Amino acid sequence: MAGIQEPLLPVPGFRFLGENIGIKDRSLDFGVAFSAGVCQAAAVFTRNNFPGAPVIVGREHLQDGRLQAIVVNSKNANVATGAEGIAHARRVCAALGQALGIAPELVLPSSTGVIGVRLPVERLAAACARVPAALAGDRPALERFARAIMTTDTRPKAISLRIGPATLTGVAKGAGMIEPHLATMLAYFFTDAALPAPLLKRALAGAVNRSFNRVSVDTDTSTSDTVVILANGNAGPVDARAFGSALTQAAIYLAREIARDGEGATKLIQIEVTQASTPQAALAIAKSIVNSPLVKTAIYGADPNWGRFVMAIGKVFDHPIALERLSLRFGEGAEALTISAQTQDLALLQRISTYLRRAEVNIRVDLGSGDCSEIVWGCDLTEGYVKENAYYTT
Repeated sequence: MAGIQEPLLPVPGFRFLGENIGIKDRSLDFGVAFSAGVCQAAAVFTRNNFPGAPVIVGREHLQDGRLQAIVVNSKNANVATGAEGIAHARRVCAALGQALGIAPELVLPSSTGVIGVRLPVERLAAACARVPAALAGDRPALERFARAIMTTDTRPKAISLRIGPATLTGVAKGAGMIEPHLATMLAYFFTDAALPAPLLKRALAGAVNRSFNRVSVDTDTSTSDTVVILANGNAGPVDARAFGSALTQAAIYLAREIARDGEGATKLIQIEVTQASTPQAALAIAKSIVNSPLVKTAIYGADPNWGRFVMAIGKVFDHPIALERLSLRFGEGAEALTISAQTQDLALLQRISTYLRRAEVNIRVDLGSGDCSEIVWGCDLTEGYVKENAYYTT
């Protein structure tokens, strides 16, 4: 299944569900993940100044580093709904907690979809009451959960890795309103490794910084972003360094899939900036390039417009570089095509245009001013993005 790296492994001790409860017309719109025991947990949330009600409640529930369940609905973000929205998020947690026999504070709520619309809380509370009978620990249940969290995504996104005796599985959604700090995305990681919450927090922060904070679709930072990890400890202790590496690997995979599945996107774009004077300069310039509508549309049209890259690099005022040292490399290995102020010719531009027609485009930008580098991911900007967002609520 596109977007899912095989093999996708359910995690011992966790059960899932995904179903339609009528928020959407037909597709899945309600998901739950539940651990038989209390988990050590950590999360990273949006930095938008108007966080959704589920984010506000989720921060409260995670203060002690413990969770046992996640409840998610799609199509309605429960954002900009005031005190009533916060009360609704708490009521959903209470309803699920009552159904599962756990404290409401052990439930993390998430909502994604349209902003400024009241949550259908009665429908959600009724669905929570039916959860215990519907939960399952197999792969189909996990896949249904991954589909239930989707909004404008065209496919679910999931990955599993093994760390010694333990399993790590992550699922994510996100296709638009994406430019971190995080993105309009939900990402959930489940593991049976035994790791304390402080260690999980450090590992998750590092993984997020190398992955979800390096992805862009449209330069907009959402109000609902959530990345959370639950560890039930069933498999016993694992090497902390190996676990952190695996978590980062899984997060990078999901971040790339989010960029690949950007609204209307036809191409995954990787921008690697090298030979920068500082890591901050490398990241600022990489993001300037991947966020540029002119660069994104040029790549969509396979237009080898070197000038658009020059513009995007040059507008990073705090990190000036010398144009004569700048070069761009399209592709990798022996077939890579390099362009600079000194090497342009019609035949080279035609070959770059041919390369840009690929579904995955890798571009390296050498600044010639240091030894620091950063990688970011994004997608092209197409008519499909405009259509998706011009009529999003109509």
